[in-house]
Amino acid sequence: MNKPALSGGDPALLRRLNIESVLRTLRNAEPMTLTQIGAATSLSRQTVDVVITELTEGGWIEEVAPEKSIGRPARRYRFRAETGHVLGVDVGSSGLRLALADLDGKPVAAEWSPIDPIEGGAARLEAVRVGVEEFLGRQTGIRLRALCLGVPAIVDGSGRVRLSTPMPEWNGSELARVAGTWFGCPAYAENDANLATLAEHWLGAAQQVDDFIQVIAGHRTGTGMMLGGRLHRGRGGAAGEIGALAVLGWESDAMNVVREAADSAKIFADAQAGDSVAVEQVDRFAHTLAQGIAAMVLTINPELVVVGGGLSQAGEAMAGPIRNHLERLCLDVPRVDVSALGAEAVALGAVRLALDRVNEELFGSHGLGRPAAANGARGAHRPLNPAALDSPRPDPLSGWAELR
Repeated sequence: MNKPALSGGDPALLRRLNIESVLRTLRNAEPMTLTQIGAATSLSRQTVDVVITELTEGGWIEEVAPEKSIGRPARRYRFRAETGHVLGVDVGSSGLRLALADLDGKPVAAEWSPIDPIEGGAARLEAVRVGVEEFLGRQTGIRLRALCLGVPAIVDGSGRVRLSTPMPEWNGSELARVAGTWFGCPAYAENDANLATLAEHWLGAAQQVDDFIQVIAGHRTGTGMMLGGRLHRGRGGAAGEIGALAVLGWESDAMNVVREAADSAKIFADAQAGDSVAVEQVDRFAHTLAQGIAAMVLTINPELVVVGGGLSQAGEAMAGPIRNHLERLCLDVPRVDVSALGAEAVALGAVRLALDRVNEELFGSHGLGRPAAANGARGAHRPLNPAALDSPRPDPLSGWAELR
């Protein structure tokens, strides 16, 4: 919703609010005339003209070719989403999944890049930097305004890794601060399950659902949650770490038999075909996983549980048994759906978080500068406070798939 024009107060504040209102109107919209912009923003024609001139000179919008019409055609303007880009990076133990988007969230490039297992935190971080640099080097005309790293770790509000079991060499590292020195733009770091949560709410199975639990089920298990349309991180970023409760058995043999199998997909397929051994293995896995999910469901009473991660490729063969056990464990059973994004979820969530930070720069209290030159101009790092902002939700998932 656009903010109404104000008639008094600080002129600098009024200017910023008017700029924000016009930019919000032009984002993810067809080119608009001055009259249309004025009607949408409740700003006067004179005010819109001043704002349009400033934004055009700053490079944020441009006049587009007029439509064919009788008489003098009205000038139309569009937001230049290509004036900046954001990068999301899913950092795994053996590779990077990267997703690059413009400022409208439309896909530009995506890639999976292997990295060699490396001992030592500094060496691993350098391998990530090199992988990202090589990926960006294969693109053209990129103006990177923000990047976000998704990691299997508890990450605090400043982007510092508090605890990572898969990558203990990064414990205590100022991940976002270091990454912010790489490419002349702000960098952010966040837990991978939290980013998958953002992605599912943006593009996936949880669109239009504001209370849900996200589960990552793969070689490791993690959860994130969205409450009231906002990512819930907790006091120090450790919300959703219910797997740390040993009594639930998320690190037990019942889980490992399936997730560490040479061919997990075959186990689920055999279970669906009625193989008694596979049925028992899947049922034990689902029951163990459902106990932790049920504890969260009973606490927050969500509308939906989204099951993602590598094992979610089994689809209903995995979701069905989990759903059956939740029906026995919960008082008010939520829907259980499989992720719509699969392996892309964490990288796309990192894109969403980076976009939200750029939105704050454009529409928040930091003012509006000129678009960054190629690969940006280094910006000050700001503390992380992830949230799913109230912005249009395009559906570029098919576009990401086409880049593969």
